[in-house]
Amino acid sequence: MAVRDASYLLFGLFVIFSTWGVWASIEVNMEDRVEVFKGDTARISCMFTTTEGSGGLMIWWFYVTNTRQVQQIYYKDSAVAVKEVDTPFTERIEVNMTGTNGGVVLTINDVQLLDELEFVCRIKDLTGGIGEGRTNLKVFKTPNLPTIEGVQTGISVSEDTPSKVATCEVKNGFPKPNITWYRNLTPLRGIPDAVEIMLSVTRESTGLYSVTSELNLKVLKEDKDDEFYCEVTYFVPGETRMTETERIKITVFYPATNVSIWVESPKGKIKEGDSVELHCVDDGNPPSSYIGINHLESGISFDGNIRLLQNVTRLDSGVYECTSTDTDTFEETKGSTSVFVNYLDPAVVKLDSDAVAVGDPFEVTCNALSSLKTQTVWMKDGQQIAEGHILKVKDASYDDAGTYTCVVTAPEIEGMDTSSSLLINILGSPEIVRPDSTEIEASYEETVDLSCFVRGLPTPVITWTTSDGKDLGTASETVTENGIESGISFKVTSDTTVFCNASNDRGIDSLIFNIKATVSTTQAPTTTTTTTTTTTTTTPTTTTSTISSGTGKTTFTPHGPPLKRREGSGVIIAVIIICILLLAILGSVLYFLYKKGKLCGRSGKQDLTKEKSSKDNIVVEMKSDNTEEAVLLGVNGEKQPPNDQ
Repeated sequence: MAVRDASYLLFGLFVIFSTWGVWASIEVNMEDRVEVFKGDTARISCMFTTTEGSGGLMIWWFYVTNTRQVQQIYYKDSAVAVKEVDTPFTERIEVNMTGTNGGVVLTINDVQLLDELEFVCRIKDLTGGIGEGRTNLKVFKTPNLPTIEGVQTGISVSEDTPSKVATCEVKNGFPKPNITWYRNLTPLRGIPDAVEIMLSVTRESTGLYSVTSELNLKVLKEDKDDEFYCEVTYFVPGETRMTETERIKITVFYPATNVSIWVESPKGKIKEGDSVELHCVDDGNPPSSYIGINHLESGISFDGNIRLLQNVTRLDSGVYECTSTDTDTFEETKGSTSVFVNYLDPAVVKLDSDAVAVGDPFEVTCNALSSLKTQTVWMKDGQQIAEGHILKVKDASYDDAGTYTCVVTAPEIEGMDTSSSLLINILGSPEIVRPDSTEIEASYEETVDLSCFVRGLPTPVITWTTSDGKDLGTASETVTENGIESGISFKVTSDTTVFCNASNDRGIDSLIFNIKATVSTTQAPTTTTTTTTTTTTTTPTTTTSTISSGTGKTTFTPHGPPLKRREGSGVIIAVIIICILLLAILGSVLYFLYKKGKLCGRSGKQDLTKEKSSKDNIVVEMKSDNTEEAVLLGVNGEKQPPNDQ
């Protein structure tokens, strides 16, 4: 019995060692996994070593189905190489030996998703030694770019449960892609009653995966500015890749927590007369449909978020409050702003005395109440004469009379100014403004216009007289704030002195005009011819300048030296008159004697032809002391040539 047991033990050990020796004769090495893109070519290597050589080896290739069944797709020995028919790989596989390296390679063309299986390589030698290895084939398909779509309507913060925010989708990937949500670069994870992520995976008919993820949030007001996006991770041979969607924002509905009111226009300081536009807005979304503006000082309310105040005054200053009412909860939110309307009252100008006389000092003040700092200037006759609100004159003169304008400005606001004027009259005796010259030359019977400007208060009375006391009558007068101007016109018949007399209850003044009358003569050569002898006498040519004035005020300016009167002209006229009288007497005597017949035996019936002829030939010689000219005048006043004497 013991001998039998020992024999069984020895036989068992022999079998074990024999078996170990057989299996140990072939060693097979294969990769754990081979990764390839869908549509590419996969190469699965089976490396082996054997002590018997490769001449009598038998090689099998199998794949394992999803139900763990083993299906043969290829067999080869030293005599044959056979592909199994009617398998998914019959037309797409090739098997090649690697030569002396001791290996065989299974090549699968146009890899499909269903090719993601486990492949088995089995090697057997002539001694019966067997080696086997396995490789998992992994197939990948890059998905399409992901898309994101936010909800088109707003999301209210008052919702009790998380609301749908956005949907992210990625299509046609293999294996299944993964989606992760982000808010402002921070990944979102599921939080009960706050963040919900709903995932949906679809296996397309092509075997590819499409994944949809829906994000639901309990939104807050702060989410209105957040950016949401999703990140997709997917696998490719040898690595993991990632892609992101675009960023989106969501519309969040929330009640107002703050109200703003401001002056839209004008920008800067406000002055009376401006148009002021107030704007009011709350920070709710959407803004409240019920909003109003209230002026607290006056209690006046306005509906709407815009209010235009036209032609404002200082009474429009104060606090303006804007009230926004939530139409769901009827809660009110308020905001306010202060408005100040700057003002500048009309300027008031005052003289420190009731009347100002020549030589008196006087002081004029200008005041304009304003909310701003002001500047004051004084204007007279269009020129600035002083600055400051007080104008002082120490010694008044007629030059200080006139209209003074006080201009007050507020430099801080353009166009803010006011002005007022005051007419100041200076009391005093008449003062005639002296012209440059009162010496006037005018032609005989020429009309001369004279004018006289007089300052004084009360307004002076002006009269015009001549040196012989003649009143020249009514003159034209023009009264201005600076004085009175009187003018008169008269015809010049001789040298005249004219007086402009001005008087009031404070005194008198006068101005003398000396007018010299000039005689205009025309010089031309004079030629006299007799029947017996002809003698031509040419008088020397003398030029006389005639000075005439037009209508209106005239300044008389001679064009040459003044014309001198001929000396002794009055004596010549007297002599002529006496001669005429003597001739008349002589004629009477001769006529009497003729009538009596006592003249040379002539009868009284004889005519007086000779007497008349003699009478006509009586001439008077007139000589000028200052010229060589001799003029002969007949008794009848006609000029006679010297030859006729």
